[in-house]
Amino acid sequence: MQPFKSVRHLAPLIVFAALAALLVWGLGQDPRELPSPLIGKPVPVFTLPTLEDPSRMMSDADLRGKVSLVNVWASWCSSCRAEHQALMALSALRDFQIVGLNWKDKADDARRVLAMTGNPYDLNGYDPDNRVGIHWGVYGAPETFVVDRQGIIRLKHIGPIDRGVWQDKLEPLVAELRADG
Repeated sequence: MQPFKSVRHLAPLIVFAALAALLVWGLGQDPRELPSPLIGKPVPVFTLPTLEDPSRMMSDADLRGKVSLVNVWASWCSSCRAEHQALMALSALRDFQIVGLNWKDKADDARRVLAMTGNPYDLNGYDPDNRVGIHWGVYGAPETFVVDRQGIIRLKHIGPIDRGVWQDKLEPLVAELRADG
């Protein structure tokens, strides 16, 4: 019975080693790289009023036929304001459309921010109650989705877009999707 007793004494050490290995692995992961179950799937079916003109509606159909960046943003979001200049610069490129999803916001506040800082969005849906955002898996702002011409979600980026994110991550994918014509 001696060997059984020594294995029982090692059990806490084995459990500790397994937990420590899991912790070390987790610390090496990028929290912005959360996998989305929507990658490779069609965009969720939705209809929203546009921020600029609530009588005009936009829908998932607006995301077909062009490569799209769908950017989730809000006027109260400081990271969204930080990425705004990058979006303005990208809006000058006509290779793709930038679609906004104004999320959990007050319409007057959002319109005021765009009036002061410029509007990079070709379309801008208004989702104050997260009715649409929840189907996209949105849990914070900013988040950006790359959608191909067929309306398939190809990438989800969590956090603000800056020059590095654009050049290293988004631009190569957008170029590839545009080339697939």
